Amino acid sequence: MVVPLISPSILSADFARLGEEVRAIDVAGADWIHVDVMDGHFVPNITIGPGVVKALRPHTAKPLDVHLMISPVDAFLEAFAQAGADIITIHPEAGPHAHRTVQAIKALGKQAGISLNPATPAKMLDYLIDDIDLVLVMSVNPGFGGQSFITSQLRKIEAIRKMIDKTGRPIHLEVDGGVDVDTARRCVDAGADVLVAGTATFRGGPDHYAANIAALKGTV
Repeated sequence: MVVPLISPSILSADFARLGEEVRAIDVAGADWIHVDVMDGHFVPNITIGPGVVKALRPHTAKPLDVHLMISPVDAFLEAFAQAGADIITIHPEAGPHAHRTVQAIKALGKQAGISLNPATPAKMLDYLIDDIDLVLVMSVNPGFGGQSFITSQLRKIEAIRKMIDKTGRPIHLEVDGGVDVDTARRCVDAGADVLVAGTATFRGGPDHYAANIAALKGTV
């Protein structure tokens, strides 16, 4: 059985005590910390900027998994890299040139990810797969937490797993959106190895974080 990495989305954390929340999920067994950055333009919500990422960096040694749902994205890559992001994931639609953006992320010394919205086909990866470190499949339409899982994305996860395996490269396959104990197992069975979970991680408060993460991993 594959035990996935869990990257809790701080979008579901208590923003009034964000540093404490990050420390709590770190101790509770989170593998990465997922940071959703939204601009109110590319997606219909506004969240945080590089200043918050910089403020969170001292609170954990775990990788900061920064998902940029912003457009145009290129002008902000350096700011997030300097703020402490370890993985920077962008959407090909946030371009105009996704390959150039991936090159820029790598030049900053960071791992590069490509995120595919529910309507974006796996084929979008054909000329990017050899240069990236992570594929993030959105199993909800990006913009808000707490949405229901879109089951058609399981077929996309399966298709991308085959693409990744053909490369022979250690590319992570991450899923974000509506991930709970039930959908987590379906994602892993389809080929995912990293799960983003906001609501399912932070439900019940800090005393429950460890049990929530263990349940998502399928180790309880």
